[in-house]
This record gives sequence, structure tokens and C-alpha cells, in this order.
Amino acid sequence: MILKSTAEQVLNEALKTGGDFAEIFCEDRRSGAVGLVDRRVENASTVRRHGAGIRVYRGLNSVYVHTNDTSLFGLTAAARKAADAVSGEACVGDIHLTQSLTANIHPVKAMPMDVAGARKAQLLKDMDLAARDVSPEIHQVRANLIYWDSDVLIANSEGLYTGDRRVYTRMACSAVAEGGGESQSGSASPGAMMGFELFEGRVDVAEQARKAARQAVTNLHAQPCPAGVMPVVIDGGFGGVIFHEACGHSLEAAAVAFGNSEFAGKLGEVIASPIVTAVDDGTLPGEWGSLNIDDEGTPTTRLVLIQDGVLRNYMIDRLNGRRMGMAPTGSGRRQDYTFAPTSRMRNTFIAAGSDDEAEIIASCGDGLYAKSMGGGSVNPVTGEFNFAVAEGYLIRGGKIDRPVRGASLIGRGSEVLRKIDRVGSNMWMAQGMCGASSGSIPTNVGQPMIRVTDMTVGGR
Repeated sequence: MILKSTAEQVLNEALKTGGDFAEIFCEDRRSGAVGLVDRRVENASTVRRHGAGIRVYRGLNSVYVHTNDTSLFGLTAAARKAADAVSGEACVGDIHLTQSLTANIHPVKAMPMDVAGARKAQLLKDMDLAARDVSPEIHQVRANLIYWDSDVLIANSEGLYTGDRRVYTRMACSAVAEGGGESQSGSASPGAMMGFELFEGRVDVAEQARKAARQAVTNLHAQPCPAGVMPVVIDGGFGGVIFHEACGHSLEAAAVAFGNSEFAGKLGEVIASPIVTAVDDGTLPGEWGSLNIDDEGTPTTRLVLIQDGVLRNYMIDRLNGRRMGMAPTGSGRRQDYTFAPTSRMRNTFIAAGSDDEAEIIASCGDGLYAKSMGGGSVNPVTGEFNFAVAEGYLIRGGKIDRPVRGASLIGRGSEVLRKIDRVGSNMWMAQGMCGASSGSIPTNVGQPMIRVTDMTVGGR
């Protein structure tokens, strides 16, 4: 996308006014989406985004400029704008880049853009039919396929010149059940860092659609959830969103470097139950939050955040690593070239434990089983959160009793970590888009089934 000689000229230009580090991030992205509503394919779109961002550091100050003109003229003009915001002793000497080849651990068999429209339409119809077959109470189905293919190039004044290709594919199905004058919804949206081979064994679109429909029907017939403090069992997969939001963001250097985290300055300290180990892993082949290199060109890593209850690591990008005096961990991420990167999660999960899932429920007494989590809000400084339960059940006498709706889980991340007293042996992950200062990025959340000794449950 950008010749090495061009990148060298641009980086030299960016450092002319006294910057001590400069970086180019160039991206060429082709994305597409196809959607079906009530048995009809109603939209199909393709978009191409191309451009580059130039970042200049001086000490702990950073300037970011982006442009969609990646010619030598356009990049040089952007570099001068960034340089104009920096003053100091000019960089002496020319920059010489060395090409670095990135090993690809995410091979793609069927590029999304090459798949025929008829096949995509059939997948959407399969979702619709499967969801409606669950119950005559299913009155509306929405099905979508989303995919993108991104080539990136990263060069910096330390001599790095490298690139990567990233292909993502995802389905989404939502179903609405109606009856008795009211309606409830359910959804499923698995995805991966792979092509359309995703639907040839890893993801069964019909089963995912049935899952969405069953959730909608279950909630339609559920009773209001009682409020109170009680034991809570949180299932795996998207149940990990609580750790992601209430704890994970507080372990990102973007918060820690400024002291805006309840976990700042606590490396080596016990912050969780001794049966809790939490990991942020960007090295898992084909996973939604994985990468070969991060958006600063740093190789991706497997990072143990919490080991047996002890805080071991933070997720660190280049700039905040400067602030903290710590090395980057391959955690610098951004939505696209229009955003400067910062520390972000990748595939973040509570690791599998040794408890049997049936025993976790049986030993719970009376409480709540949160089978599926929804959205919520969190204060990253304090870790205080409020999350909706998308599908929940009361537990009575150690047995799952009946479905309830309208439940929410309220608490504080650091307190919940210490109250986990059971961790199941089967961990799985679910896909989401995480929004923060560097935009919206693909992240996996996950955990096995866990039990929290007591939580505040909102309801009626």
C-alpha cells in the first residue's frame, strides 16, 4: 500500500520539528453486509475505506492526524500537520526501515467478498425458517451477515515496516415472540476471524436462530424476577461480559496509567478469589478478538491478568507503556485508520476451573441462574456496574425452578471477583463489539459457569 521509500520520507517529515517517535498506520478495508427482515432480503451493501493515520510523540504527548490520501503528497501533508503540533530539538539522521514478515495464524479458506450472493441469501433464509419453526409465537425475525477484509501496513521511526491481513465474518439473528398483548426478544450473533468457512462446521446458522427464538419464547412466558441479595450463578460465554466491563477495562493501561482504575498500583496483590485466573489472549487461531500483530505492529500475546487471585499484568499499548515505564503487551488496538490506538482487550476470559456445573447449581440453595447476559453500564474508575440478564431462572432448593425476566445484576467488579466460590470446568466465549476511545473493535468475552456467593439482584 505504501512503498518503504515513501514511508521513510513521511516519517522523516513527521520528526522534523522535534518529535521523538513517529508512526504510520495505513489501512485498506472492504466490508459488506446482507440483511433479511420478515422473509425478505431488504439490504445488501459493500463499503471500501482507505486511508492512513500518522502519529507523532514527544515525551508523553501524542499528536494524531489521518487522511484518505495515501500518495506521497497526501501523507507528507498529514505528517507536516502532526509535526506542527510538536516543538523541540529536531531529529537528527535518516530513518531506514526493515521489512518484517508477520506469521499468519488465521488462514482463510473462503473470502467473504468472493462468496456468491445466492449463498448468502440462503443462509439468511435458513435462519428465518429455523427461528419460526420454534414456535408459532415467533412473529418477527431479523437475520444479518456482516463481514470485512482489511489489509494494514504499519511503519515507525524505530525501523519497523510490517503488515497484516484480517478477515472477519459474523452472523446475527434476532427473534421477537408475541402473545397476550406483549412481546419479548432473543438474539444470537456468533462470529470469528475467518471467512465463510465459519458456516461449514463451526457455526450452525439454523441452531443459532433457534437459540434466539427459544430465548424470546422463554422470556414471553417468564414471570417478573424478585429483587434482593442472593447467590447468583452466571453461565459461560457472554456471561464473561461482566468481567470484561467491570474488571477488564480497569486493567487496561488507558485507565491504569492515569490512576483511573481501582486496580492501579496493585500488581502482585490479591484482588480476586484464589480460584480465579483471568486471561487476555490474542493468539487463539481464528477467534473473534485475535490478531497476528496489534495496531502498533507489536506481536500479539497471551497475557495472564490474574493468576490464582493475584494481579499479574495489565494490558499495555505503546504510549501508556511510556507513562508507566512498562513494555507494550500487543494490546494497542483501534477501529480503523481514523482512530489513534490505545490499550484494548482481545479475547478476555475467566479460565476454566474444576467444578461440575450440575454441582454448582445443586449447591446454590435459593438464588438466580443468569443463563444469558445482556447490556449494561459500568464506571471504570470504581468498577460499579449494572447489567441486564437476557435470560434468567430462579433456583429453588438447588434446582432450576422457573424462568424470570426483568432481572439485573448490580455490584462492583473488585467485590464480585472476591466472592466467586465456584468455577466450572467448561469455558467458552461469545463475540461482541467493544467501544472505547479508539473506536469499536471485535472482542471475545468468556468464562465457564461461575457462582458468586451473593449479589444484588434488581427486579420487582
